[in-house]
Amino acid sequence: MPDKRHKAIHFGAGNIGRGFIGPLLVNSGYHVIFADVNEQVIKQLNDQDSYNVLILDEDEEQINSISDVSGVVSTSDDIVKEFASPELDIVTTAVGPSILEKIGQTIAQGLHARRKAKQGPLNIIACENMINQTSTLRSYVFDHLSDDDKQWVKENVGFANCSVDRIVPPYDPKDSDTPLDVGVEGFYEWVVDKDALQRTPPNIQLKGVKLTSELDAYIERKLFTLNCGHAISAYLGFLKGYRTIDQAVRDEEIRAVVHAALWDEAGAALRRKHKFDEGEYREYVEKIMERFSNPRLKDDVTRVGREPLRKLAKGDRLLGPTTMALEYGLPTDNLSKGIAAAFLFDHEGDKQAVELQKRVEKEGIEKVVADITGFEQGGREHGKILEAYEELRKKYKQKN
Repeated sequence: MPDKRHKAIHFGAGNIGRGFIGPLLVNSGYHVIFADVNEQVIKQLNDQDSYNVLILDEDEEQINSISDVSGVVSTSDDIVKEFASPELDIVTTAVGPSILEKIGQTIAQGLHARRKAKQGPLNIIACENMINQTSTLRSYVFDHLSDDDKQWVKENVGFANCSVDRIVPPYDPKDSDTPLDVGVEGFYEWVVDKDALQRTPPNIQLKGVKLTSELDAYIERKLFTLNCGHAISAYLGFLKGYRTIDQAVRDEEIRAVVHAALWDEAGAALRRKHKFDEGEYREYVEKIMERFSNPRLKDDVTRVGREPLRKLAKGDRLLGPTTMALEYGLPTDNLSKGIAAAFLFDHEGDKQAVELQKRVEKEGIEKVVADITGFEQGGREHGKILEAYEELRKKYKQKN
């Protein structure tokens, strides 16, 4: 385990950074430098040097104090200087998929400074909720590197994809003196592609992180189970007027749809493809349902369902498992119902939801479903989604 003089830079001082990745790095012995555009949060981190993480489990109250942290504004020269530090071992991110391109240039400048300072190897792990997130970040970084820098980075910097799983809802601690405190569920999973790290010794040593050579299986398991179930719960919960995920999955009808989608459809396909042990996978699904039911998380259905066009992307949490299930000749009735519910997510505060509803109004649901899902208009799966859409629309949208 690294001693306290070792440093980690983490881009993104939001709830996931402070409540998940940051604490794991601190507990592994790193001084964590949070990099963020929010100058107020950075000032608070530097003034306080600590904050609390509240574990929001249903039957347990636990508060963990996180110290040995500091902050730098990610648009300042200070962050570039930190890359040149001999004490820096690892760089992580939790900024959201759409921000990776923006920080690519900053990281490129930092790596250039590190090469000029003749410092040693470095590992970079983007902890975003997407597939191949670090490979995506790497391409953005390389867009801003000179040929000499590219060669040095290829020899000295590991870019490791990963799978991250922890529910970190928006949190407003009523009894806290600081807005830095954050609430999280007790469960977490951080799985990292070990082969991408081995190129840059010394190996990363992180407490609570699983290193694997079979990352794709873990990524698909998480995206097509946890994220899939979360999205279906959100969209059906929104239609039925529930405010939070736990309220939604306590509804017997919604719970049955979500569980069947995760076990009989998406889960069956994943077990077929990746040879997951059936008993262990059942425990995984039951644990997910238990996590969704936690009333202390207070996770809004509008937050979980936000950006429906992104969540309806091919290969993502809804269409990905549906396509895989179809490839294995498995049923998709419940997945199709979740997809249909996403097309009915008309939350006015969500730009993508508004855009989606405008497209449906202008082009018609048949064409929009075909265009977004890729399922042929008039085909079986296309028809199944339309049937579920009409059933849900008549039941929940024609009450006025």
